[in-house]
Amino acid sequence: MQRKSTSDPKPGAAEPSLPLRTVVLSMVVLWGTYFLLITARSYIQGMEMQGEMILRRGVVTVAGIGLTMVLWALLRLVERQALWIKIGAAIIFAIPVAIATGQINQIVFSDIQNKMKEIERKDAEDRGFRYDEEGNLLYDLPAGVAIKAPSPDGSGAIKVSESLIIAQAPSREESWRSVVEIALGRYFLLLAWASTYFALLAGVQARAAERREQEFRSAAKAAELRSLRYQVNPHFLFNTLNSLSALVMTGKADRAERMIQTISRFYRHSLADEPTSDVTLRAEFDLQRLYLDIEAVRFPERLVPVFDLPPQLEEARIPGMILQPLVENSVKYAVSTETRPVTVTVAAREEFDRLVVTVSDDGPGAPEGTAAGFGIGLANVQDRLEARFGAEMGFTSGSVPGGYKTEIRIPLSRPVNSSTNSS
Repeated sequence: MQRKSTSDPKPGAAEPSLPLRTVVLSMVVLWGTYFLLITARSYIQGMEMQGEMILRRGVVTVAGIGLTMVLWALLRLVERQALWIKIGAAIIFAIPVAIATGQINQIVFSDIQNKMKEIERKDAEDRGFRYDEEGNLLYDLPAGVAIKAPSPDGSGAIKVSESLIIAQAPSREESWRSVVEIALGRYFLLLAWASTYFALLAGVQARAAERREQEFRSAAKAAELRSLRYQVNPHFLFNTLNSLSALVMTGKADRAERMIQTISRFYRHSLADEPTSDVTLRAEFDLQRLYLDIEAVRFPERLVPVFDLPPQLEEARIPGMILQPLVENSVKYAVSTETRPVTVTVAAREEFDRLVVTVSDDGPGAPEGTAAGFGIGLANVQDRLEARFGAEMGFTSGSVPGGYKTEIRIPLSRPVNSSTNSS
């Protein structure tokens, strides 16, 4: 019996997460696309200082990837929760991350904005405008011209001014409004990434579920095959012990001793293989030779075994002990019921890339009134073949002119380096 490693995956283990490499790649693709689109737009609009803006835009992109990593760390807390919880978490967690990206964008581009303001200031001064200490853009009215306006302190007094305010200096509130506008754009970008992340995660978890389902199916099939295989040994042992008892009771001690030795060799051979594994056709034929050697002790004059195994099929694979119940039936219902010699033939051939194995005898055929008992071994064989090969197997059994014949058809499987041509 093989010992399993304690590190093997167990049913009910936690669902797998998305690999870090895939997560980082999704972020790089998203922010890289953002970088390319914004850069293309700035070129189309003909903005100045493209080189400096590209450099700073790259800094913002790297910072965006880093902040998206923070969002990912937050989303991992709910990645195994219900879908509505994931959606709510993405909507909430993306808000502070988006604000942080907007603030970083404002800080990184602040010197560019200052340079552009200086250019605008110089251009305004060249056109006759000026800025006051508060940053308001003013136009000085011609001499002798003045305007009246309410006092800005809210007192209701009328103030006479010789300058016209063209544009007021941006307030702190307007600066935050700019940050919020940028954050809104990043917010939907982050939500798009979160949707992509959860979609990729769902795909990984779905594939893991499929693998677990396949493992469960394989385990169930292996258990079924093992159960069916184990049914063969007690049935065979019961028959051979009855035969051994009959030899002892009739005083045939030498035959009984020979049968015991052959039974020992048979079980050493049959129990050496894993119950669910396939064996070579040569090994299966050798096993049936041992069995018929056991039965030959009981029927030395009546049992005539014949084996027909072409050399090119010796390495073909077949379920272990699949032929045992078929050969037993021939001995039980043909050899033991006749007084004349009965030939039991086990043969194999290849037909259209399929392995065809037959067990036949020239006995009286299926006995009347014993259908139920006669069908137990055959049902076991058919169940094992269906569990192993499904619809790809073929199984027929019944009386034929001159005896009884059972035929098995399964896909031909053998090592690649084995010969496929007869010598």
